[in-house]
Amino acid sequence: MATEPPPRPRPRPPLPRFPADFLWGVSTSAHQIEGAAELREPSVWDTFTAEPGRVRDGSTAAVACDHFHRHREDVALLADLGVDAYRFSVSWPRARSPKGLDFYDALVDDLCAAGVRPVPTLFHWELPDGLDWLDRDTAYRLADHVARVVDRLGDRVGKWITLNEPAEHTLLGHALGTHAPGRRLLFDALPVAHHQLLAHGLAVRALRAAGATDVGIANSHGPVWPASSGGADTEAAEFYDVLLNRLFAEPVLRGAYPSGLGELMPGDDVAADLEVIAEPVDWYGVNYYAPTKVGAPRGTETDFGGVRMPAELPFSVLPVEGLPTTDFGWPVAPAALTELLTGFRERYGDRLPPVVITENGCSYRGLDDQDRIAYLDAHVRALHEALTAGVDVRGYFVWSLLDNFEWAEGYTQRFGLVHVDFGSGTLERVPKASYAWYREALRGQRR
Repeated sequence: MATEPPPRPRPRPPLPRFPADFLWGVSTSAHQIEGAAELREPSVWDTFTAEPGRVRDGSTAAVACDHFHRHREDVALLADLGVDAYRFSVSWPRARSPKGLDFYDALVDDLCAAGVRPVPTLFHWELPDGLDWLDRDTAYRLADHVARVVDRLGDRVGKWITLNEPAEHTLLGHALGTHAPGRRLLFDALPVAHHQLLAHGLAVRALRAAGATDVGIANSHGPVWPASSGGADTEAAEFYDVLLNRLFAEPVLRGAYPSGLGELMPGDDVAADLEVIAEPVDWYGVNYYAPTKVGAPRGTETDFGGVRMPAELPFSVLPVEGLPTTDFGWPVAPAALTELLTGFRERYGDRLPPVVITENGCSYRGLDDQDRIAYLDAHVRALHEALTAGVDVRGYFVWSLLDNFEWAEGYTQRFGLVHVDFGSGTLERVPKASYAWYREALRGQRR
């Protein structure tokens, strides 16, 4: 591929001003970029991707972006980009050995030296092979992992994220089987949700015991739009909203499950577990990509971002019409981010702590990625509208720094501000036009 610098971003009106202490960053995850699989214990994703047909292009993350060996090059990209913070994840299988922790120790040192704040996520779907979220004990094993990591990195890391997107890990990995570990349990996957939430609460306690004072969780959320105002469509949309939004927010923010779900959770004392789950967090992370249109069941399979939703579900996920879509087929709806955040403030009131957008991004091909620039520009403006409307928003992280291994999509989707040359095997990094746009946007915020 050509390695000439990409075209500069086209002129756009300057972004509205955010508070001087607003945190600007980018995000990645360990399994998607690190590679060096031979230097860590295997994960459920290694087992999953070894099975033919599990990944769209038949690829694995054994090498990925080789960030393990090239992290200094990537830290230089972060420094040049000018972000305040870098959200990465600590691979649980890698961190089980002292040599694995050495890598994160060096990464944190390099970030600090570059003036970039490290923000580790302690679980981003990378479960060590042999552990199982259907087993309650896994929540306690995660707390042990958190204690080891904070003991090693806590002298330089202030801001921590416990879990990333337990909703997707439950739905895609355990209910529908399209992600690792590939189970198709449908509603029998609810114990996975409960045990991950319990793990979050135990992780908060482990971090507090080590002196951490800046702790949050990264949950995925999006507005749910009923297919019509009819009763059946509205009821289906409300049920979907419970499963994908309220099931994972309310135990953390209110210490209770939505009505009817608490009695479905495993364990002898769910109320005691909820006291752990509701350990106060200092901020609440929101990963936002798109709204979802939901209607009454149609009696046939429906498609949700490339995932086949079984006919037996009590709802159907439908295309959002009249909006542009990304290369992933996701609708582009910046105003839905404002809707989501103002809706959260109305629903949870004083129980909602300050909010950080821990992921927001899109998949588009090409170095001259003007569509990505338009997407990010519009979403930052929508975020400012929520801030103006009274939502206490403290930060924004773009997904993602690098093109990467996009889970079951393999290398077919491109979310990065930086192009990675997977085709030739060189893994050369080339900043895209969106990288230049974000850099200029951040400079504008600091003038």
